[in-house]
Amino acid sequence: MTEEIIFTIILHAGNARAEAYEALRAAQAGDFDKAAEHLRQAEEEVSAAHQVQADMIQQEAQGNKVEITLLFVHAQDHLMTALSEKNLIENMVEMHKTIKQLAAKLEASECQD
Repeated sequence: MTEEIIFTIILHAGNARAEAYEALRAAQAGDFDKAAEHLRQAEEEVSAAHQVQADMIQQEAQGNKVEITLLFVHAQDHLMTALSEKNLIENMVEMHKTIKQLAAKLEASECQD
């Protein structure tokens, strides 16, 4: 396994995390369209990292031994962290939507009083 392959996983995982956090910032600002776009980009980055990982698994399944190095473990850690954070942030974006909707309803009801 080459370092280039490992760094490709790290790169895409890092990009996915960055996009996920941009989505959270957009949601906190109330821009849910922008948040959705960032989450879509995060998913593309995760998918790219997964494809590299799947290619490695396929190589091993074909009998080509994959050497497990500390750098490879580090790349896997980055990918799993990115997945977890993306999933958590997706839920947080939905929570921000709900909070904004409830705040609007509360404000509307207070205006009627």
